[in-house]
Amino acid sequence: MPKKYDIMVAGHVCLDLIPRFTKTSSDKIEEILTPGKLVNMEKCIISTGGPVSNTGIALQKLGNSVSFCARVGDDPLGQLTSGQLEKTGNTAGMKKAEKSASSYTIALAPPNIDRIFLHSPGTNDSFTADDLDPELISQCKHFHFGYPPLMEKMYAGKGEELVRVMQIARECGAITSLDMALPDPESVAGKAPWADILQNVLPYVDIFFPSVEEILYMLDPDKFKQMKKQHQNADLLDFIEFDLYTELAGHLLEMGAHMTALKAGHKGFYFRTARHDNFDLLCSDLLENWNERELFSPAFQAREVASATGSGDSSIAGFLSAFIRNKSLEECIKFACLVGWENVQAFDAISGVKSWEDSERLLQSNTLEMHPIDLGKYGWTWNPEKRLWSSPADTNI
Repeated sequence: MPKKYDIMVAGHVCLDLIPRFTKTSSDKIEEILTPGKLVNMEKCIISTGGPVSNTGIALQKLGNSVSFCARVGDDPLGQLTSGQLEKTGNTAGMKKAEKSASSYTIALAPPNIDRIFLHSPGTNDSFTADDLDPELISQCKHFHFGYPPLMEKMYAGKGEELVRVMQIARECGAITSLDMALPDPESVAGKAPWADILQNVLPYVDIFFPSVEEILYMLDPDKFKQMKKQHQNADLLDFIEFDLYTELAGHLLEMGAHMTALKAGHKGFYFRTARHDNFDLLCSDLLENWNERELFSPAFQAREVASATGSGDSSIAGFLSAFIRNKSLEECIKFACLVGWENVQAFDAISGVKSWEDSERLLQSNTLEMHPIDLGKYGWTWNPEKRLWSSPADTNI
């Protein structure tokens, strides 16, 4: 049966407040934010945030029909959040919690310094599977859920509510995908049994979209903490070897995911699939293209990064937009990298994303420079035509 919507994007939503920093030569946050110092700022950008907004609106800008599903309060922040989403998609799936405070995030993104988020979860913590509308989901081809580590009910009880969410989406006939977030290791979310949660939920997930850091923490928190300590709490992307990507992705497929990305920020986008002998989510002529694949695309280089806020969410929107259009796996990965690149050109999480037609023309031009990365020492092979690395285990490049 024809579906009314291409995709429902559900889960975490908030209002983003993004104070714009002036240009500075400082490359350390402590040189900018010090006690007693007055920091002159430019204008503050106010926009909706979280994956419901970031991924959902990016999908809409890329030409997809989108239905939103999230929980907000009946306060001014919630009214502003719902009003902004209503401009770009269907908000019939939005739930309003009376006498509740909505979620907000203050994103601190000084130039050339990794961003810091000050976040209040608000009504995201009370979201449950009961907030879903099965009839509305049944009108959607795809169901995407984002950021369960930032939603208390989603990780409580070894993820029982999260499992219910993904089960309902499956029962409604939607293709399912799931995005994660990295919790504070010292928080209640950070101490949740994430390996058990993933074991429970991944059998109901067709496409899994975590970052490599998130999954390292969730599957091997001791190794994550050891590496953080070894590298003075730095971003681990530049220190995680690609053999570990293969190992982590293998665990996720064994847990039941049909396929998984490992988002790698400024380095690029990793993707691996299991064997699909009868995978009815794909066109029959694409089945072999998606079978037993392991690919990595270097990220496109941005001459100047305005902000990386929402870049991972945008990369997912790029991938899913291509997937919905029955593109090959190689094309889906390249669109993921492209839309992530578009995102970092703007200070907010949305305005940098272009239309599908403009994005397709830009990708086909092959004019964008790629992050220099050599996977040859791991036995991977570079395909200059497709501009992708393939692992020794990849069966189809």
